[in-house]
Amino acid sequence: MRRGTIIAAGHCCLDIFPTFGTGSDGTLIPGKLIDVGPAVLAPGGSVSNVGLALHHLGASVRLLGKVGDDQFGRLLLGYYSRADPGLVEGMLIGPGETTSYSIVISQPGHDRIFLHCPGANHTFSAAEITRQDLAGAAIFHFGYPPLMRRMYEQEGAELAEILGAAKRHGVFTSLDMARPDPLSEAGNVDWQVILKRALPYTDAFLPSLDELLYMLDRERYARLRHQYGDDHLIDGIDGALLEDLVGQLLSLGAAMVAVKLGDQGLYLGTTADTSRWEALASTFPTLAAAEWHDRSVVAPCFRVEVAGTTGSGDATIAGFLMGLHRRGTLAETLEAAVAVGACSVERVDATSGIPTWEEVQMRLAAGWPQVPVRIGLPAWTYSAATGTWQGPGDRRSGAPHQ
Repeated sequence: MRRGTIIAAGHCCLDIFPTFGTGSDGTLIPGKLIDVGPAVLAPGGSVSNVGLALHHLGASVRLLGKVGDDQFGRLLLGYYSRADPGLVEGMLIGPGETTSYSIVISQPGHDRIFLHCPGANHTFSAAEITRQDLAGAAIFHFGYPPLMRRMYEQEGAELAEILGAAKRHGVFTSLDMARPDPLSEAGNVDWQVILKRALPYTDAFLPSLDELLYMLDRERYARLRHQYGDDHLIDGIDGALLEDLVGQLLSLGAAMVAVKLGDQGLYLGTTADTSRWEALASTFPTLAAAEWHDRSVVAPCFRVEVAGTTGSGDATIAGFLMGLHRRGTLAETLEAAVAVGACSVERVDATSGIPTWEEVQMRLAAGWPQVPVRIGLPAWTYSAATGTWQGPGDRRSGAPHQ
């Protein structure tokens, strides 16, 4: 593995999308034949979405997920190999195991239905990641542990072991979540206990707002979901709640927490622990700069025509990690995150809209307009120089938000 490689590890699957015509009444009834069009197949999961987005941006990437020795596994590995044969060198193949797949039923005028088989993701274990896998890596990103049984069993012991092993090799660690089905096994474990074990080994924790609420404040999550619906939770939160929730995660040991806010951008909170930043500076010297320490910042989204939001959160993560990898400032890294996420939603699928890093920078330099933030941010300040809002808990904040 080349020095400076980014590893995209964790959950991977094959997504299958039956196409429906406008004449379908959308009713799924046992015994009924429903006429559908061709199936669209695409790589899915964190490994696919984050890894391929980083590859499009120009990073040196290795994928580290697990598939079975079946037809779906060969299809998924084929997608990766066509992008770059080197991407699959770290992939695991479980003899006799089933490759994870999702059937996404998306009919006009109806909510989507997901049929998901976790397959080999459930048997992925810490023991399958070797020293050779980590050699030469600069960043290790692990995604979707709630969809991988061994990562949430035994209070997250294996997840903590994976992240701890990466830290012991001097690698910057990044962790993303997925919101589990509340009725599933993963939906009923104590995620605060798991985070307490994993976050001391996590440099960047990058959950979405709904994942964060579900794991830290189940009652508030249920209340907001009832009041605003799944797609509009953002309407029930403000800057003070973001600072409070992220403060809890920083106290559990994360160095930085970036919360994905959908079309409202990205919130970043960082630790005030100087010893943590000194340790990180050995991998990324730019993190020694005071601008990263004890921050509370919202980076707004950029204006685009939305074609689809599949994988947009993973694209945002890819932009964030690429910004870090290229030694960006805090403002440049946040800008890259929301810019790559914005590029992603201009296409229906997760990664085909991701341009090269140079193209992203050209678009930013041309004066890409931001989307106005509608989250309540009383007493926050706006920096025209960085294009970010700074919270009351941010030690570099300036004039109040009007």
